[in-house]
Amino acid sequence: MSESYFEFGTPAERWDRAKMFFDAKEYVTAARILTGLVDEVPEQVAPRLLLARAYYHSARLAKAESELLAVLERDPVEHYARLMLGRTLERQGRADEAAPHLRMAAAMSGDIV
Repeated sequence: MSESYFEFGTPAERWDRAKMFFDAKEYVTAARILTGLVDEVPEQVAPRLLLARAYYHSARLAKAESELLAVLERDPVEHYARLMLGRTLERQGRADEAAPHLRMAAAMSGDIV
């Protein structure tokens, strides 16, 4: 598949296409589309968060971590990004680093009793 396919269309069309591939569990393809969107609109959290999820599900954990840190830099109270960062760190065998993020995510969602 040529790169032009991933770059074709408006940002909204590419967002829809990326979500379609993500929903079909074609995470690598979704990430290819989302990378261009994130480069184009780096201030928007949603494409970056979906890109992080695509990286996570395709086991590209360092890239997922990097995108999640960028999301949290822009929106420190983004609950789902905090949870995903914790899970990403856990999956990399970094439980000690994951714990504070998981506690914060639980607190933000009201899951702490």
